[in-house]
Amino acid sequence: MPRLMVQLTESLKAKLDAVRKQGFTASGLIRHLLTQHFDQPKNRQKGKAHADKR
Repeated sequence: MPRLMVQLTESLKAKLDAVRKQGFTASGLIRHLLTQHFDQPKNRQKGKAHADKR
């Protein structure tokens, strides 16, 4: 699998470390979040979606 290196703020790193203490791996969490993000419906718009329904 390809690797990805990201920079995190200290606060995000602390939150990630807390999740890791619960038994999750950083890689597993990030894969899960990316999968969730990219599996969302494509027709969603940020910001304007609610304004158009008025």
